Amino acid sequence: MSNSSISCFITIKTMIFFFLFYILLLTPQANASHCTTITAAKTYQKCMTLPTQQASIAWTFHHHNSTLELVFFGSFISPSGWVGYGINPTSAEMTGTRALVAFPDPTSGSIVVLTYILDPTVKLQRSALLSRPLDIHVVSSSATLYGGRVGSEESVHSGAAVQIFTTLKLSPNKTKINLVWNRGLYVQGYSPTIHPTTVSDLSSVATIDILSGFSAGGVHNNIKTLKITHGILNAVSWGFLLPIGAITARYFRNIQSVGVIWFYAHAGIQLTAFVLGAIGFAIGVRLGELSPGVVYGLHRKLGFAAFCLGGLQTMALLFRPKTTHKFRKYWKSYHHFVGYACVVLGVVNVFQGFEVMGLSRSYAKLGYCLALSSTIGVCIAMEVNGWVIFCRKAKEEKMKRDALVGGFEKGSTSSANNN
Repeated sequence: MSNSSISCFITIKTMIFFFLFYILLLTPQANASHCTTITAAKTYQKCMTLPTQQASIAWTFHHHNSTLELVFFGSFISPSGWVGYGINPTSAEMTGTRALVAFPDPTSGSIVVLTYILDPTVKLQRSALLSRPLDIHVVSSSATLYGGRVGSEESVHSGAAVQIFTTLKLSPNKTKINLVWNRGLYVQGYSPTIHPTTVSDLSSVATIDILSGFSAGGVHNNIKTLKITHGILNAVSWGFLLPIGAITARYFRNIQSVGVIWFYAHAGIQLTAFVLGAIGFAIGVRLGELSPGVVYGLHRKLGFAAFCLGGLQTMALLFRPKTTHKFRKYWKSYHHFVGYACVVLGVVNVFQGFEVMGLSRSYAKLGYCLALSSTIGVCIAMEVNGWVIFCRKAKEEKMKRDALVGGFEKGSTSSANNN
C-alpha cells in the first residue's frame, strides 16, 4: 500500500471520528422540545423545557397568596399508558413525590387525573399503587389531550400529547419546587404500573425556581452531564479508537515503506484509547455510586471485562520479549487473543450503552453504526488486498522455484551427456 493510500485511510478515519463525536454531542439537544406559555384554557407567564421525555411546563406564580398555576406537557407511550408529574416536598427524587397522573378511564375512555403518594413501597413494587388524597394543598386539577379528538378513546395513542392543569398553594416564601415526571405503558384498573427504567426515565427530576424560571437540578443535572461524558468517551475509545489501533497493527506492519512507524502508531492509538476508556470507566463507576438501586448488569459486566483486558494489553507492552526470545510466539498469541477480545467486548458494550441510555433509535447510534460499518468495509478491502498480494507473491516464488529447479535439472542432463 502506498503512502497516499495510508494518508487517505487516516483522513477517512479522522472524518468519521469527528462525525461521530459531533452526532453524540448534539444528541441531548436533539431530543428537547420547545416550551410554550399559551394553551387553549389560559396563558401563563413562564415556561421551561424539561430535560427528558420531550416534556415541558408553563406556570404563573401569584406571590401575594403563594398560589401556583401550572400546566405540564407530556406524551403517552402506549394507548393504555399513563403520564404524570408531581412535587416532592423534601428532595429531588421519586420517593416521596406527591403525583398527579393522567390516563384513559377504563370505563368511559375519557382522560382522568388521580392523585398518588409515591412512598418507598412503590419502588419495591410490593403492592399496587392506589390513589389517595395529597397532603399538599391542591386547589384544582384536570387534564386534556391536544392535537387529537378530545374525549375519544382512539385519540389516546403512542405519542398522544396531554396537558395536566394544576392549581396549588405553596408554603409562604417557598419559591423552589422539586419536580418529578414520568410515563408508563399500562394502567391496571386505576393503578399505574411501573415506568420503564432507561436513563431518561430514571433522571426525570429537576429543581426549579419558579420566580427566576431557572432549573437548579443539582446532583441530577450533574448525573446527566456525567452520563453524556461517559457515553462519548467510551464510544470514541472502546468503540472506535481501539478497533483502529488493531487495524493499524494488522494491515500496516507488512508495508515496507512504512517501516516501524506502524508500531508507534499502533501503540499511540491503543494507549490513547485506553486512557480515554479508563476515564470513561471511572465516570461509569461514579455514576453507579450516585445512582443507588439503579443497576445495568450486562453493561456493567462488559465494562469491567473490557477495562481489565485493556489493562492487561497495556501492561503486556512492559513484558514484551525480544523477537529472538523463545517465548515471543507465545506472547504474540496472547497479545492477539486479548486484543481482539477487548475490541469485541468494547464494541458490544457501546451498543449496550445505547440501549441503557434509551438511544436505540437515535442519530447517535446511526452515526456510530455508519462509522463502524465504514471501518469494517475498509478492513474487508484491505484483507482482500492482502490476500491478493500474498497469493501473487506465492505464485511468483513458485515460478522462480520451478525455473530454478528446471534450470538445475537441465544443467545436470547436459553434464551427463558430455560425460
